Amino acid sequence: MADIQGSYDDLFTAVPDALAALLEAGDVGASAAVYVDGELVVDVWGGFADADRTIPWQRDTIANVWSVTKTMTALCALILADRGELDLSAPVARYWPEFAAAGKEGVLVRHLLSHTAGLPDWDVPLTAGDLCDWPSATARLAAQAPRWEPGTEAGYHSLTQGFLVGELVRRITGRTVGEFLADEVTGPLGADFHIGLSPEHDDRVTLSVPPPSHDEEYASTAPGTTASAATGTRVRVRDGNSTAWRRAQIPAASGFGNARSVALVQSVMACGGTLRGKRLLSQAGCERAWQEQFSGEDRCLGMPMRWGMGYGLFGNTYGWGGWGGSIVMIEPEARLAVSYVTNQILTPENDTRGLEVVMAAYDGVMGLRA
Repeated sequence: MADIQGSYDDLFTAVPDALAALLEAGDVGASAAVYVDGELVVDVWGGFADADRTIPWQRDTIANVWSVTKTMTALCALILADRGELDLSAPVARYWPEFAAAGKEGVLVRHLLSHTAGLPDWDVPLTAGDLCDWPSATARLAAQAPRWEPGTEAGYHSLTQGFLVGELVRRITGRTVGEFLADEVTGPLGADFHIGLSPEHDDRVTLSVPPPSHDEEYASTAPGTTASAATGTRVRVRDGNSTAWRRAQIPAASGFGNARSVALVQSVMACGGTLRGKRLLSQAGCERAWQEQFSGEDRCLGMPMRWGMGYGLFGNTYGWGGWGGSIVMIEPEARLAVSYVTNQILTPENDTRGLEVVMAAYDGVMGLRA
């Protein structure tokens, strides 16, 4: 079996075993972490930080977690809502007046968080360079019309959601999402997660590795996405591996961290808003995350989905995964947060790795309950 580093509680041996099996099956490198009741019970990593498999994955290696970043941006919005600074049922235009253009006066904040705003992409597909231009990317969204009546249908806002929610954070606080997250969440918790990565962290970054038989021109698609739906704004592996991508704030897709930091931050949600003696939001504020906003066929993903406030809902758990395979899942009843972060991208239809790690964590949870 692959060599696994780190530590874990004896009840949770299934998690390092699952990670080792994934590395044996071909993954380049990855980390996995589990928090229960705010305590780190699994913190393991293995494999390599480079495609040539010459640089070992270290404890402080960080990776682009792609759409797992959405859970961090959602948390920022939920904190503002809990403080009474953001009304989730208010029109977006209350905070962002220019957004009322092109028939969007009735778009509510909760529509942005639940992928029901009708703005799943830009009218004109953007380049990776365009995504790094915050004023332009947000102004384009403010000017365009929704593709369906907001609130009536869902369509995964794969890149736009971060700009939409992030602009609300900026309008309310005067800070970018990355700055707000650092000041109010990751800084107080000591979590090694970043949106807008500064240069001093570059030597710890593991670049994303394309799926087998693909190169860095391989571009993002979502599970169930049809060829026609994939003609909009797309991101290549090459784009995500660029310095410009790391520096930019693309709050739906450009977060950098490892499993330990991702699970630590989202453990706040699993523990009723208070972690390590720090209260980030109330129990009621946490519960907003899993209030169902939509249930049905997601017109962009092409599959049934349940959306809460910024998170996907799955039975009694909620969370989200990224294009590259990384994932975070939260179960409030067990006060559980599980994360898997990898540098190895697989084609979406062949990727069950995150689920395997989550299910392995449940073996430990069952042991705790026994």
